Amino acid sequence: MPKYLLRVISLATLGAALAGCGADTDARPTAGPSPGPASRQPAGPERPAVTPVFLRGADPAGTTGAVTAAKTVALTFDADMTADQGPRAARGERFDNPTLISSLRRLEVPSTIFMTGRWVEEYPFQAREIGSDPLFEVANHSYSHHSFTADCHGLKALGEKDMAADVERAFGAFRKAGVRQVVPYFRFPGGCYDRSTLRTLAPAGLTAVQWDVVSGDAFATDADTVAEQVLADVRPGSVVVMHCTMSAAPVTDEAVRKIVPVLRERGYRFVKVSELIKGPS
Repeated sequence: MPKYLLRVISLATLGAALAGCGADTDARPTAGPSPGPASRQPAGPERPAVTPVFLRGADPAGTTGAVTAAKTVALTFDADMTADQGPRAARGERFDNPTLISSLRRLEVPSTIFMTGRWVEEYPFQAREIGSDPLFEVANHSYSHHSFTADCHGLKALGEKDMAADVERAFGAFRKAGVRQVVPYFRFPGGCYDRSTLRTLAPAGLTAVQWDVVSGDAFATDADTVAEQVLADVRPGSVVVMHCTMSAAPVTDEAVRKIVPVLRERGYRFVKVSELIKGPS
């Protein structure tokens, strides 16, 4: 059995994942600056024809001890902000969540933060601070948080010719803000993609990171419900999707403070996505 699961899954499996995540309702593994296109993956025939997609680490086979050793889970947080939400931020809406970041530090929870380029532009100091902390790694969540498919939870859609430029524009925002600990991973806004978008983004040399546990924190008002959802669904190697945006996910911090101690009592170890992708050494 492989050490981790790396596969392309169909859009149909996403179901209700991230329904409304960032929708317009106003309606690493190395440290350092974000890599440029040429440095993310070597050119030539080794480059894959489609962007690989990581869903979760594989359940290990064998002894109980092996299962216990592999009880790892990655908490991931999407720092969402669409390209057109600047006026809302100017009116005082908070798309950040520094209290959540403080809790992750206090609880010593390694985490992967998927930032949109627009979020980084709005909160450059926070982005730089998160990216300078070895507890975290930063990954690309597009620049605009517009959809990469025609129909995705009400998000505005990018044209195919604009997709690669949108991803690179986010990396440009990372570089300008001085964000470090950037890893070559990408999360599709709303989790929506298809075979065509995977081919379109292949030259960027990134791995798309999905999830197998939907926290339900987007627009939730009850932290207990969010915590119960995560605790019920986590399995060894799980990737949990949550949010780092106070206005759209106001109870995430409280939910995390409930989730972390319980999972640790169950024998889980928190890791970054890069460790799940690497697999046991």
